[in-house]
Formats: sequence, C-alpha cells, structure tokens
Amino acid sequence: MVNALLSILSGALLSCAFEPVGKWWLAPLAIATHMYAISRTQHKKTSAFLFALTFNLLSLHWTSTFVGSTPWIILAVGLSLFYLPLALIGRWGIAAYPLIFIVLEEVRNHFPFGGFGWARLAYSQPDSPYSQIASRGGAIGLSAITVLIGAFIFSICNAKVKPLLLLPIFLLLVPNNISAVSTTTALMIQGNVPELGLEFNSRAKEVFNNHVIETKKALTNKGKIDFIVWPENAVDVDPYTNVDVFVQLEAFEQPLIIGAIVRKDGKLLNTSILWGDTNQEIYVKQHLTPFGEYIPLRSIAAKISPLVDRVNDFSPGAKGMVFEIGAARIAPIICFELIDDQILHAAAKSSNLFVVQTNSATFGKSPESAQQLSITRVRAIEHSRNVLSVSTTGYSAVIDYKGKVVQQTSMATAEHLYASVGLIDQESVRDKLGDWASVGILFWLLLVARRLRV
Repeated sequence: MVNALLSILSGALLSCAFEPVGKWWLAPLAIATHMYAISRTQHKKTSAFLFALTFNLLSLHWTSTFVGSTPWIILAVGLSLFYLPLALIGRWGIAAYPLIFIVLEEVRNHFPFGGFGWARLAYSQPDSPYSQIASRGGAIGLSAITVLIGAFIFSICNAKVKPLLLLPIFLLLVPNNISAVSTTTALMIQGNVPELGLEFNSRAKEVFNNHVIETKKALTNKGKIDFIVWPENAVDVDPYTNVDVFVQLEAFEQPLIIGAIVRKDGKLLNTSILWGDTNQEIYVKQHLTPFGEYIPLRSIAAKISPLVDRVNDFSPGAKGMVFEIGAARIAPIICFELIDDQILHAAAKSSNLFVVQTNSATFGKSPESAQQLSITRVRAIEHSRNVLSVSTTGYSAVIDYKGKVVQQTSMATAEHLYASVGLIDQESVRDKLGDWASVGILFWLLLVARRLRV
C-alpha cells in the first residue's frame, strides 16, 4: 500500500512540474520518488501504471475542457500503458530506469498516429538552471538530464552517491555561440474570439473581424513594421472564395502571415499564408492533430463519443516552407507541430526566425496555453531561434533564443505586440549534430544502465 501511495505521489509531483504549477525542480524529485517506490515493490507494473496514470490525468486534464471526461480518460490511460516497461528494472536493475524512461518517452512521442509528445519531461524545464542543455542535446537531452538528476537524488537517499550520473551536465560547457545577423520588426495580433469553446468555429467571420479591428487599432500607432502575424484559425473563412475577406486582406499595406482554413481540390487544409502585394505563398500544416483535425479509426471513435461527427478530416501538407520578408527567412509552425522533432529541425535548418501560430480557444482558460508556451520556450532553446508565438486567445509571446519570454499577452483578451527580434543564421549544436545528439544521449543512458549500481 505504501509503495502504491508513493507511486501516486510521484505522479502528482511530476504533474506539478508542468504548468499551471510550473515548479521545474519537482520533476527530478518526482523521478527519485518513483525510483524509490518501484525499486521496493514486487508489483512493479502496478507502480509504473499508477505513477503514469496520476501524472497524465493531472497534467492533461485540460483535454476535457468543453468535450467532457471520456476523451481525457481514454488519452490518459492509453499514454500510461506506455510506461509499463518500467517494470523491467526488476530484471535489469534500477540503474536502467533512466534509459527505459527516455526510450518510452521517445516511443510515445512518435506512436501511434504520429505520437503525442505534449507532456515530454523536457517541457517542464524551461526555467531550470540546466535548460540550455537543450541547445546541445535537444529536448531528449533535457529530458535525460532531468531523469539523471532524479537518479542522482535517489542514489544519495540510497547511500550510494553517484556523481557520474551528472556527467551530461558538462554539455553546458560546449560552446553554442549565437548572434543575430540582422533584425526585423513584426506586429503580432491576438484578436480573441467571441466565445471560448467549440462554438467559436461557427462564428468564423466574427473571429476574422476581431483580428481586422485589432490590426487597424495597432497600426494607428505604428512605427516601421516589416510584417504582421495573425494566429491559426484567424481566417476560417476561405480568403480565396469569400470576396469580403479577400478585399479586406488586400487593403493592408504590410505583408501578412495569416492562419487560414482553405479548401483546394476538394481537400480541407489548415494553412499559414504569406499574403503580400506581389505574391502569396501557402504552407500547409504537416502534422495534424489526431482527433482534432482528423479522426483515426473513425468508425470506432464514433461509438465512444458523439462529438466525432463534428470533426472534419483535414489533409496534411507534404513539406515545410520558408517565408522571405526582407532579411527574414521565416519558418511557419502551426500549433501541434511544436511537438514534432523533425519538422522543427528542418525549420531551423532553413530559417532564421520561427513564427508559431496557434489557436487555444477550444480549451478556454485551461492550462493548455501555458503548457504550449513552455513547449515553445524549450524549442526556442533547442534550435537557437527567436520565436514569435501568436494565439487567437492567448498566450501570445515573444521568446528569445534562450527561452526567455520577452513580451507576453494576457489570456482571452484582444491585444497586440510590437516585436523587434534578431535574425539568427547559426545552427545550434543540436541542429549541427542532428540525430547523433539523440544517439549520444541514449548511448550514455545505456552505459549508466550497464555499469552503475545506483
């Protein structure tokens, strides 16, 4: 019973490392607590499941907002099953815990349906003193050092102090020399929606009008602006078929980067469009949100939730794109794509600025937006890119390449931000190494599992 309670406690502590609590130091403490619990019970699968279930239920409770508890519980239980292999420490030894944990996290990030890497351990750590490890070893490296610190705490409590566990911390000594080659100035528009929740979709023209009004308001006090950014779903009325929307977009003198829903060749597309005087370039979202932008196993899902019929299937894009505005080479990233390692890596290779467009209206004032902001901060560190993150309802933010929030809006308000940001051409160490960064991290965890008695 005590070990079961400790497993539940460790899951609760880990959830508190994420927003809305956001105490980064609770993550390694939670890992140490669970290592203690699972190492002292014969029911290791039960311990692993209780730990993961508590964590997922609490950290992902926002998924129940406006759609009910059933999808939330199914998601939490499904994700928790991934952590049952932690029970293998009964055969391999407790020193294998960091390796197993990180491997399971990476599997969950990619499988099934493209994975769900939202609650990746790294995303609880943007404020940690070792967060810059992400620029050397990627998000997997930041997750790994967090687990290893937990293992170090466990070793101390177990009267076996193992400083060697913390060797990856010296990655911070690897130079990651970054400087901006130029600057650009953007106007970021958070237009807000008439009503939070699923119903905002039925009032698309009002959402569009909100962004037009806020943009015109901001432009009355403008200085030099190179471009304007609107969020995902700001233009849910197809601008190529709706004359009024088309005319209003054409009236703006500055280039706009807008989030728009477009129908083309019978396909429904979630897009980011560079709307300029001379040309228009369209980026189509590549990594669609399962159960939000398409329904896997639709016939089965329809038996679980009647809301399935309200979701239209979008078609994914095939490749990334860079919008060029002056010296700025801008990589558009749309919402859920933030959790896709390959999309972010490719974007960093071809761009000198990230623009993240998102819509959090569906989840109201839940912690979803705050968690997404933390993810964006870690990605900024990982790829050494300044980021303009703009949302329909908040939080919109300007984030520098070290993950610091320079400017931020409030939640559920119409606001705008003027942002003068540096354009960075250098690649982070993580991007120079590519997948070898992940290989190196996993190799070290394997050495820990085989050579250390924690």
